[in-house]
Amino acid sequence: MTHVVHPYAHRLGIIRGWKSRWFANDKNKYRENVRIDAIIRSFLEKELRTMYLADIEIERGEKDLRILVHTSRPGLIIGRSGENVTKLKKKLETVIRKAKPSAMPEIKFDVIEVKSPESNAAVVAYMVAEGLEKRLPFRRVMKQTVEKVMANRDVKGVRVVMSGRLGGAEMARKEQLKKGRIPLQTFRADIDFAHERANLPYGVIGIKVWIYRGDIFEDGKK
Repeated sequence: MTHVVHPYAHRLGIIRGWKSRWFANDKNKYRENVRIDAIIRSFLEKELRTMYLADIEIERGEKDLRILVHTSRPGLIIGRSGENVTKLKKKLETVIRKAKPSAMPEIKFDVIEVKSPESNAAVVAYMVAEGLEKRLPFRRVMKQTVEKVMANRDVKGVRVVMSGRLGGAEMARKEQLKKGRIPLQTFRADIDFAHERANLPYGVIGIKVWIYRGDIFEDGKK
């Protein structure tokens, strides 16, 4: 039997970096920092679900905590003259205080725009979930998404998998659509992976998306 490894973790330290980066931090606070990072991620994923969230990165200094949110629609998160970001920051502070950290860090919030949303697996997975939640036929959603992704010049291959009570059927099943190449075992292959849930009246449908964007070599060129 094969042992399936997460495509991001499989390439850590080779072509991928860590999504949580801590500088000048006390080793004794490791457990606390991991717990608070997990709380921040789950809160932001829930709060910004409809805002095409691509990625969350966390950087810790000695006294400050910097959160970098990657999204294809930064205007929705920032709001008019930055009012939405201010509200989000206050909510985050409340959530972190509830976790009872040993010292309350100064929170800095950065919103980064994703230039090519069709080549980002998290954005594509949410687009699929959104289509299913609007009660569109799952095969049409899958086909249109794959065609839209492959129309992007950077993308060399895409695979979309759905599992659950597809089309409201009594028995759950798995359907997938693949176009192009997805070399999962090649370390230099730039493969983006994401999974999402579509909440429907008859149950939850799981969505997984793999996007292959070419190879990355030592000089940084694809």
